[in-house]
Amino acid sequence: MIDGRQTMTPAHTDSNLWPARSRRYCAIRLAVVAAAGTLALAGFACWAINPWFDYSINLTHSLPGTLYITHIGEPVKRGDLVAFRWQGGATYPRGVIFIKRVAGVAGDIVTIRNGVYFVNETPIGRAKSVTLAGVPLTPASPGVIPNGRYFVATPNPNSLDSRYALTGNIPQPAIIGRTYEIF
Repeated sequence: MIDGRQTMTPAHTDSNLWPARSRRYCAIRLAVVAAAGTLALAGFACWAINPWFDYSINLTHSLPGTLYITHIGEPVKRGDLVAFRWQGGATYPRGVIFIKRVAGVAGDIVTIRNGVYFVNETPIGRAKSVTLAGVPLTPASPGVIPNGRYFVATPNPNSLDSRYALTGNIPQPAIIGRTYEIF
């Protein structure tokens, strides 16, 4: 009692659970604050590296991996995986990110023998007449790959790549950067 008024302390509450409730509340609050801090740190890290990296999930069977990271603006060469923006067509809208392997660069020679594409005599694969969705495909023309363009392909026979006129040789401005398989 203070000045004739009764004060309430944890020992004077009706329930003996007050201290236990307080501990539970503090533990939950601490967990929420820790989780929020972790999310904030992870979000900041993603924001901080985002100007240089992009992440992609492969939804097709054209490449074996599922998750890829692209180093934005990194120059690409023959044999590298590359991410590029699709110009639109077939069943894919304009701007979708495709990931393929660079099979040919400017100055390389693309030839076709018995329906099989070659870049500098290295076999790339046979061109199909329709996509898996039944959309007709026109084979790309053989010739020398022009400056600022890339011939891209994957080993998958169903890959929509530079073997087809729809894709053609990818222009440098469409290239996002060099891509690496995570898993």
